[in-house]
Amino acid sequence: MRRPVQAALLVLSGLALLRVSLFSDLYLRYVKAGMRPLLIASGAVLLALGVAEAWSWYRRRRHDGDHLPPRTAWLLFLPVLSLALWAPPALGAYTAAREAPKSTTTQPQDFDPLPATSPLPLTLGDFTDRVRQDHTKAIRTRTVQMTGFATPAGHGGGWYLTRLIINCCAADAQSVKVRVYSTPSPKPDTWVTVTGTWHPHGTLGTATAEVALDVHTLKNIHRPTNGYTDALPLG
Repeated sequence: MRRPVQAALLVLSGLALLRVSLFSDLYLRYVKAGMRPLLIASGAVLLALGVAEAWSWYRRRRHDGDHLPPRTAWLLFLPVLSLALWAPPALGAYTAAREAPKSTTTQPQDFDPLPATSPLPLTLGDFTDRVRQDHTKAIRTRTVQMTGFATPAGHGGGWYLTRLIINCCAADAQSVKVRVYSTPSPKPDTWVTVTGTWHPHGTLGTATAEVALDVHTLKNIHRPTNGYTDALPLG
């Protein structure tokens, strides 16, 4: 590939990384928050290398050949321009609907007593653990509050309140789902905060208990900045 094209690719790649990590929170669509310093450093290095390559070519341009780069080389600009001008969206219902929920242990555990707060804010993971592992069945009559996005459930009725969780980046995302009954499904990828009570199906505190909720109230919310966490409900 001709050196000016190499320099342009390096500069554009550096600017794209800096755009999503230094000047916005778009990087949270793809990686964990802790990766931000590395992305900023990588963007700065690529930008510096591109500028250095361009300067080196400019000084030696009289000695370079006039051969044009192959046409296929220009295709390398497409992903870079995509990230620089239009950042792909975060993962959502399309991904969650095609993945099995994150595996959890079903062995009984000792849990701390639940606070008297009502509705009780819980993460989807905490609700799942309480439904299938808490032998005291403390969740049976409690009104809980949870936040996630809507995912079609397919067979079985209802829909899923979902969270996607990543360890490093979007490529390793796993889903946590709670099946929702008693209210029509919002559009896929709609973020909502719901309140409700456990949907009685199966034996609470065992693996037979369905991780499901009879919803009493539903409120649409904006997608949180960092949507790849199983966080406590948003107002």
